[in-house]
Amino acid sequence: MAPKSLQKNTEVKNERKISLLNVSSRVLLRPRITEKGSDLSHRSNAYAFDVSLSATKLLIKKAVGEIYKVKAIKIAMLPVRAKSVFVRGKKGKTSRGKKAYVYLKEGDKIEFV
Repeated sequence: MAPKSLQKNTEVKNERKISLLNVSSRVLLRPRITEKGSDLSHRSNAYAFDVSLSATKLLIKKAVGEIYKVKAIKIAMLPVRAKSVFVRGKKGKTSRGKKAYVYLKEGDKIEFV
């Protein structure tokens, strides 16, 4: 049986791994599947994602690496502004957000089912 000090270290590492996966799933909200994104993935090996407002390029790079097991070379981030809409006789606004274009190294690929 291992000493108690080694058991504690193992538990801490497991907790960190779980918390990193939770952070990754909160950073990348969903893939942004559009015609432009599809064309970009074929030409430039780049993929578009909706990301949280607090996401940074470094967090996005780590999240893509953990979830999809690929290496990101470059990340471009753009704000998505809120838009006024008129639905069923009522005025409203769509929510604002952020999107990121993730460029992968040659040979890496992400499959969206």
